[in-house]
Amino acid sequence: MRKEDCFYLGKIVRKHSFKGEVVIKLDTDEPELYQNMESIFVLHGTNLVPFFIEKSLLQKGNQLRTKFEGVDTELDADAIMKSGVYLPLTMLPKLTENQFYYHEIIGFTLEDTNFGEVGKIVGINEKTAQPLFEVDREGVDVFIPMIDNFIKKIDRDANKIIVETPEGLIDLYL
Repeated sequence: MRKEDCFYLGKIVRKHSFKGEVVIKLDTDEPELYQNMESIFVLHGTNLVPFFIEKSLLQKGNQLRTKFEGVDTELDADAIMKSGVYLPLTMLPKLTENQFYYHEIIGFTLEDTNFGEVGKIVGINEKTAQPLFEVDREGVDVFIPMIDNFIKKIDRDANKIIVETPEGLIDLYL
């Protein structure tokens, strides 16, 4: 399985017992969707390695206590500690209307109701207090806050996001 075909689910953060159990901190708003998985992929070096789950238990909201097949000692658990955990993109729940996954909108056209076509979305900047659309407009970076009130429509068929930003926001970049 290639990393590009998967999404990041979380990280193995600590050992739970001397019998190889680990705790995965899930990076999701809906951890209950992932409490009964049969297997996951663990990033080991640069490779995704499948691990089969013997049992798991959701704890403290987003922490999944997990026992993997073949991970039976603290030493086994140490070998995968702090590793990222991934699932195939096909396992993502489908979103509708104005909900979207960040990875799915890369390459979409961003259009503003007042300004017109702004450019192509080339990334999402999550390093700020509010996530931002990173838009390429003919070589100029334009950053649009991902605020629910700004997002008017997600058109998956046309690969387009329509926003309504305050007047002058886009002009600041041009």
